[in-house]
Amino acid sequence: MEQSVAADARLSSAAKVLREIATTAVEMSDLIGLGQLYGRLGASRASTNMDGDVQKELDVLANDIFVDAFRRAPVAAVASEELSESLALDPTAPLVVAMDPLDGSSNIDANVSIGTIFSVLPALPDPSNLDAHFLQPGRAQIAGGFVVYGPQTSIVFALGSGATEIFILDRRDRVFYQAASDVRIANDSPEYAINASNYRHWDPSIRAYIDDCVQGAEGPLKRNYNMRWIASLVAEAYRILLRGGVFLYPGDQRPGYADGRLRLIYEANPIALLAERAGGSATDSLRPILDITPSDIHARTPLVFGSSGPVELVARYHSDPQFSAERAPLFGKRGLMRL
Repeated sequence: MEQSVAADARLSSAAKVLREIATTAVEMSDLIGLGQLYGRLGASRASTNMDGDVQKELDVLANDIFVDAFRRAPVAAVASEELSESLALDPTAPLVVAMDPLDGSSNIDANVSIGTIFSVLPALPDPSNLDAHFLQPGRAQIAGGFVVYGPQTSIVFALGSGATEIFILDRRDRVFYQAASDVRIANDSPEYAINASNYRHWDPSIRAYIDDCVQGAEGPLKRNYNMRWIASLVAEAYRILLRGGVFLYPGDQRPGYADGRLRLIYEANPIALLAERAGGSATDSLRPILDITPSDIHARTPLVFGSSGPVELVARYHSDPQFSAERAPLFGKRGLMRL
């Protein structure tokens, strides 16, 4: 009974956090909508974040705006892409929030969709240090989601054990209205999203999968594919939720990319939560993302998510030698014995 009461209290607290995120997203939408009329939001600062990315003016501004919002919510601590260490807020609060305050900031001046990604976790009762709150597997999330600032400003989230839901901002009255409930990702789709310019750096399994997609109906997968790449995780995720497909950001051979580029706690985990609640899948190419225990608040991971069919197929290219042209050279690039 006590556990049930505590769980209900956390859900209520998480709903308050979501309301603060939605309120702040309206402010962010207004600001982003002004573009260069507000100033050089896409201008680079002289500083970098924890991943070595050059910070944009709006990266830092978004971080400060959301941190202020979480000060008004039942949040014990915040971890952010823009902060080297987690930040203590209310030590008595039941929740912690990890966030990427501005995903896709390199797209700001190009007027391409950008967003905010967030993960809400239960605060630990006796953490060894502040960061320990965030080193929980993604399945511990009480809520997770993202805001996408594009032609529409939308907030996508899953709360508690609930389904993935989409709310869209009506800019006329500055209120989010529900646009879709119990979102379901198609089980299969001929669309894939990957940055093909990194082809030469990928491991053989990813190259083999993409090679087979490129061969289309004449190749072993026997269908024609379309490639998409927006370079904005929230925009890619929104498209996949609505019409299916698979997104791949694998680890590769470039310095610093062996473990992938995306952050586990505040990028991959909330996206994986939404994907699974919508009937899709999310892995690090093999393991479910939500089963991974983070080693650090800024830990990176490869990420493959979307329609369950292609996500599982990508895993087979990694686990079954017959699916890799370079691991089964006897059968050449087409690998006729693979399927």
